[in-house]
Amino acid sequence: MTSLFQIIMMLLSVAQTIIIVHIIMSWLIQFGVLNLGQPIVAQIWDGLNRLLEPVYGPIRRALPQMGGLDLAPLIVILGIFVLRTVLINNAPAFY
Repeated sequence: MTSLFQIIMMLLSVAQTIIIVHIIMSWLIQFGVLNLGQPIVAQIWDGLNRLLEPVYGPIRRALPQMGGLDLAPLIVILGIFVLRTVLINNAPAFY
């Protein structure tokens, strides 16, 4: 069961890292540092959007309109933190 706990924690860390990369990349695109005209940037951006849209979509529909401010990544990261905290506090159940 320890292996299961470690795998779940690793997957949560990977998900958190992907979301943070997506957030930073969106800022870099908005500020003109990255250009979506470059094929590699466009491919990475499209891949991240396809990967994260099934997670963000239901959250975006549940949240009220914020005038261009997207809080879905923040909600997902907070959810990951909550899930990690619950798992760590209940870690003895995995042993």
